[in-house]
Amino acid sequence: MTFAARAQQTVQTSAPSAILMDYDTGSVLFEKNADDLWTPASTVKVMTAEIVFQALQEGRLHLDDEFSISETAWREGGAPAHASAMFAALNSRVRVEDLIRGLLIDSGNDAAIALAEGIAGSEGTFATLMNRRGRELGLTRSVFTNPWGKDDPDQKVTAREMAQLAAHVIRTYPDYYKYFGEKEFTWNKIHQLNRNPLLTMDLGADGLKTGNIDESGFGLVGSAVQSGQRLILVMYGLKNATDRQNEARKILLWGFRSFEARTLFEAGDEVGSARVYGGASSDVRLVTDQPVKVLVPVGSTEKLTANIVYDGPLVPPVEAGQALAHLRVYRGKIEMVNVPLKTAERVEVGPLQRRALDAGLELGRSLIQKYLYKR
Repeated sequence: MTFAARAQQTVQTSAPSAILMDYDTGSVLFEKNADDLWTPASTVKVMTAEIVFQALQEGRLHLDDEFSISETAWREGGAPAHASAMFAALNSRVRVEDLIRGLLIDSGNDAAIALAEGIAGSEGTFATLMNRRGRELGLTRSVFTNPWGKDDPDQKVTAREMAQLAAHVIRTYPDYYKYFGEKEFTWNKIHQLNRNPLLTMDLGADGLKTGNIDESGFGLVGSAVQSGQRLILVMYGLKNATDRQNEARKILLWGFRSFEARTLFEAGDEVGSARVYGGASSDVRLVTDQPVKVLVPVGSTEKLTANIVYDGPLVPPVEAGQALAHLRVYRGKIEMVNVPLKTAERVEVGPLQRRALDAGLELGRSLIQKYLYKR
């Protein structure tokens, strides 16, 4: 039975698909059909925001830039569509920052279309950017066809990949993530509250997005912080807004109360070593430049195991600070942590005698492995 499966024994949910992830360690605390494909509805706007935030961070876009509200944005995403909108006026010009607020607070479809057209020229070209960026971020199963959550049988995501996307947005864009947590926005004299129900609860929530259409039910990509711990929750397929709100609260509270962090290594600690072939030293120390933590059930005494993985032996010269290995920590068969390790010092090429000795040892190991493989 897996770690996630054991966790599921202590919490139940009516959500057909859900995942609860610890932000700092990446540990999955709970999952249920987390790799099933779902129509994302407005939760796709997290990906839309990622494209916008990246352009802002790279200086290709600025908060004071203005985009036009086209006929398409107004008619398909604005007031005439009778759906979620920021109610931007036809042919008006709106600052990017206001469009971001319209996108994330009002869940404005008109804002999403205006941003897509302003950045890429059309929704179709913007969707191409979304898919390309998604692959860069490791979203291998999710497919994007529009920036605002319009029902499309080809637009699909998984709860696991949306959790990974949320973690990336929080980590990469701290200056822009704040917009997800703003509770209200007024545009064109229309005052609207943030549609994320978590923001009204005493949970420490500060984002991200909700969504619902008839074809996929009610979904949520959310995050909350308590006592310095951030959790990310994604759910899809709930029957109504009340169920979504109640299930989200239950799972998040369970996550915050049921697990505790254990620090295995502090930043800068020596974790182990890697063998160096023909070097002035036979090995090189490996260190972590970040704390290595895992989450375990409160009071658990189950043992953890760890492996250092690298392609080796390493060949000198080996420079200091190279990320040449990974530390993998397991609870049972479940990988809980996978963090890079860096070399602590430089290793020069060794003298001829050392290289000859290492060559002989390496040849011996190779012959033994071939013999065992044949047997």
